[in-house]
Amino acid sequence: MTIQLTTAARQRMQDFLAKEPAACGVRFGIKRTGCSGFGYTVDLATSVAGDDTVFEQDGVRLIVDRKALPFVDGTEIDFQRQGLNAAFVFRNPNATGECGCGESFTVEAQA
Repeated sequence: MTIQLTTAARQRMQDFLAKEPAACGVRFGIKRTGCSGFGYTVDLATSVAGDDTVFEQDGVRLIVDRKALPFVDGTEIDFQRQGLNAAFVFRNPNATGECGCGESFTVEAQA
């Protein structure tokens, strides 16, 4: 099981972590939302729970809840800037569909 960060995503996360010394890493997960079912969440983490899986890449600790892991395993997280907009972009091999706006996704078990 793995989650990969591109150089741009890693650098962006390192910037956030440097500004928040109390954070122990970045929490990556999902929530039910949008027109396709699930949306991604990326937040600073203040703790690691017993059922979390921790991935570390080039000094960035990525913390994923056990329940979310089957939905995001194998995901590559990128960070892209387009004009004035900047956002994390997710390439998830488990997603079987996405909404038109790209804010939510579906997986086979849910479809």
